[in-house]
Amino acid sequence: MSQSNSLLDRRAVAATLLANRGGMIAVTGLGAPTYDAAAAGDHPLNFYLWGAMGGAAMIGLGLALAQPDRHVLVLTGDGEMLMGAQSFATIAMQRPANLSIAIVDNGRYGETGGQESATARTSDLTAVAAGFGIPDAATLTTMDEVAAFAASLHQPQTAPRVRVIKIRPEDLVRVLPVRDGATIRTRIQAALAQ
Repeated sequence: MSQSNSLLDRRAVAATLLANRGGMIAVTGLGAPTYDAAAAGDHPLNFYLWGAMGGAAMIGLGLALAQPDRHVLVLTGDGEMLMGAQSFATIAMQRPANLSIAIVDNGRYGETGGQESATARTSDLTAVAAGFGIPDAATLTTMDEVAAFAASLHQPQTAPRVRVIKIRPEDLVRVLPVRDGATIRTRIQAALAQ
């Protein structure tokens, strides 16, 4: 079996992570993570980022600190986390136990033409997260591991978590959710107030 065939389907990963979500907030990074979350089903607690590359983890941190009784899942890509890797240091210092970061890693910059990212060759985002002080960082390569992680999203944790999920590099049909920033903000504020 070739390596690309052993990698996971990104839409299946997103659907698994967002199934049975209850009151969990989902922050999605630029590009494919947003399209995949929308394909799994739009939700008023989805906070889609448009044009904010590198910012998903920090937005997730802010929401986790502001909403300590809700779990926050950041669903982002390897390119975005390479740009925003320093956010791991701040997250490690703040230690929000209600924050999980799922990095779908296809080793590509999907929004700019599919060029190889550093994770395709030399960089290990799991090691980077651990090196910045995230106490619970791991790489997932099977759907059983993804399902176990998804189930754990609703269990109490003691620290933030990072999971790097290895996916196939695919160019899928884009499922576009709402793109207006003011609408996204107003919608999530209303959902959090309920």
